[in-house]
Amino acid sequence: MKFQLLLGSLFSQLKVRHWWIGIFLWMVLVAPAQASIILRVAIERGVNQVKVGSSTTALVKDSRGRTLGQLPAMSSFEAQSIPGGVALNRWQSGLFWIEPTNKGFVYIGDRWYRGRTLVLPTDKGLDVVNWVDLEEYLYSVIGGEMDSRWPQEALKAQAIAARTYALYKRREQRNHPTYDLGATPDRWQIYQGVAKESPAIYAAVDSTVGKVLTHNNQIILSAFHACSGGHTENVEDVWGKRLAYLRAVQDYDQNISACNWVQTFSPDEISSKISGIGNIKDMIPQAFSPFRSVKALKIVGEQGTRVLRGEEVRTALKLRSTRFNITRGTNGNFVLQGLGFGHGLGMSQWGAYNLARQGANHLQILGHYYQGVTLTPIKTK
Repeated sequence: MKFQLLLGSLFSQLKVRHWWIGIFLWMVLVAPAQASIILRVAIERGVNQVKVGSSTTALVKDSRGRTLGQLPAMSSFEAQSIPGGVALNRWQSGLFWIEPTNKGFVYIGDRWYRGRTLVLPTDKGLDVVNWVDLEEYLYSVIGGEMDSRWPQEALKAQAIAARTYALYKRREQRNHPTYDLGATPDRWQIYQGVAKESPAIYAAVDSTVGKVLTHNNQIILSAFHACSGGHTENVEDVWGKRLAYLRAVQDYDQNISACNWVQTFSPDEISSKISGIGNIKDMIPQAFSPFRSVKALKIVGEQGTRVLRGEEVRTALKLRSTRFNITRGTNGNFVLQGLGFGHGLGMSQWGAYNLARQGANHLQILGHYYQGVTLTPIKTK
């Protein structure tokens, strides 16, 4: 009680001059002594307005945790950015918490999520953040990243990899005042709420609860991708920095049609993606990884050249992978024929699928794709 009184005194002195201080004080006041890990997942960032709601009656609270009123079940309301805060229904405040009663779900944008919702202003508009238990977050992520009909051992491997990845990214964001993760796969993981949940996913997450991968007692960057096309890559050939556990290994996904692709670009299409060098005349691979992925791609234009390196080769041109050959069509188009889907680092999801079908368990799968790692329980204290 004394600790809570001290916090309350500090809060009144600060007069909420910095809204994020209110968030952290409120988190301390409401967190149980041995809380499970709560992730702050940004569902919307920098928007002017967003629909929010709850599947059950929800309490609406302000930055001090005071209950302002209730939102009725199964109704949506527009949260809007206003000078100095947020407007929601008939209330205005520096920020709002929406907390469902009776284990209800929250509604954000056009999807249902577990946990509770924080709506708060930033210099770009509103951030809408889903505060959710780590294991419940994974119910959605695994369903988005893998088909729930896949072998259970592949789903377990994905659950451990995704849990590890989430906590690694959370640590990277530890100084961010409002969120730990986003909800999109470009930088984070696929997180689409309860629609992706299923009994098979619950089983995979629950049977691996609290387990992560570590190397030298540190949580690893457990990268994963759809398929490599026969061999994964060393991390320094893609992201530049060497990591002892992200080493190239033989893969088992050669039979997957999604790993074989052909993409054709006209010179104008390349010009629209690579600005500042004029009309495109040629594309020339300049460096390859040991497994024939393009590490550097020189693009020659009428007004200059540009060299794409590492992951930029794939993202700038929106390719499935960087393992490709280039030929010129009779009409002058560039024809790229490639293997793989994703950055090619860490676990291949289709490789995990095939290994599980061949009898490998989830620990064997993870040990194949992440070198020299240890399975470690999370410490929540």
